[in-house]
Amino acid sequence: MPLEIAIPKDLRKLMQFGSGVGIEIGGKDLDVVAARVRPGRIRVLGRLAIRDFAGRPAAEWGSEYAKFLRSLGASYLSATVLLPRREVVVRQVALPGVANRDMEGAIRFQLDSLHPYGEDEVAWGWSPVGPGAAMVGIARRSAVDRYLQVFTEAGILVANFTFQAAALHAAIGLNGAGHPEGFVALGRSTSGAVEVYGESSSRPVFSAELEMPEDRAAALALSELRLPPETAPLKLEEALPKPDWNPVENDLSRNALPYATALAGAFPRLAPAANLLPPENRRFGSRVMWVPTVALAVLLAAILGGAAAWSRVAQRQYLDRVHAEIAALLPRQQRAAALSRDASHALSRAQWLDQYRAQTRRDLDLLHELTRLIESPAWTRSIDITRESVRLQGETPQATALWKILDSSRLFRNSKLDYNQPSATGGESFIISATRESGK
Repeated sequence: MPLEIAIPKDLRKLMQFGSGVGIEIGGKDLDVVAARVRPGRIRVLGRLAIRDFAGRPAAEWGSEYAKFLRSLGASYLSATVLLPRREVVVRQVALPGVANRDMEGAIRFQLDSLHPYGEDEVAWGWSPVGPGAAMVGIARRSAVDRYLQVFTEAGILVANFTFQAAALHAAIGLNGAGHPEGFVALGRSTSGAVEVYGESSSRPVFSAELEMPEDRAAALALSELRLPPETAPLKLEEALPKPDWNPVENDLSRNALPYATALAGAFPRLAPAANLLPPENRRFGSRVMWVPTVALAVLLAAILGGAAAWSRVAQRQYLDRVHAEIAALLPRQQRAAALSRDASHALSRAQWLDQYRAQTRRDLDLLHELTRLIESPAWTRSIDITRESVRLQGETPQATALWKILDSSRLFRNSKLDYNQPSATGGESFIISATRESGK
């Protein structure tokens, strides 16, 4: 289960020990932000703009990046990379009743219906956005491999390829439930378009890049999120956790996305952002960065262990009370079961008697019908009646006509002449059998 769901807000804030590097891939440039987070405070370590990365040798700008991290004492950090919006298809999936441990399997089962790439191989990742809901990002595997090759040639360790909505949701989640009523936040993307992000109870996440005035973009987002039209939009940097220290060159009004990506990369378990990078390609830096997290995890385990021990004691006491109540009510339950059995037996006997009486009536109706059908001078010597059939033995002037007459009745079917011989009186001796109609 993701930690941001399992751990209460206040305890989660105490566990905020981590550092991250966020890289936003722009049209021509890379925007890099490094941040360090501690309980109750965030420090932006620095910002770097790598110009024209696509037109320069990867080793050249990779050395700039390495020098930047060394100057911050953060060479061990792996990067979280924000893929261009055009490369990623984002879907929100509702899976009510599906446990978080089963969410990935449920998404994988319907993955082919979530993207337009047909038979092309895809890379995908997801992050939770509420109970039974997930945000899924899908990109062509060839695009992910292309960017991975570029960063590998530059010597950059990459732990995560993510997208805008996932990075913003993870970073804003560090504040806990800071906007329970919902909000809309506006910023500017590297292309100059309006970057819109919002959350509400009706729609967990809304993220878009719109080529329109900010007021129209805000109105569209409020409509999508079903928030009141009078809701005032925030600036994107206002929705994010506010850093206690931020260098002048890192203008959050223009660099909110790489900042959010760095925060998401600082807590890959505490505030997970969907990761499109295949697990076998993820690279992580020094394990020293996990020492504070491990220490806090040990403390958390001790707290949870104590809570579990107390829970077992309380549960045992509760079970003892339940067993005492069961013992007191058991004689009543046994009496009720015996009465139920007696009632069932009586009902069965009554139904059997009803069926017996109804059978007698059906037999009398059959005799009455035979009396009507077998008219003088025909007569019967014997009539054998069973539940399923009737057998007649007698004499008649013409036996062939008689079994056809029986079939014309609603009480008989499949009549047949079993025996037919001339009699001493000048008629014909016969034996006729017929099947009784069920329920007749």
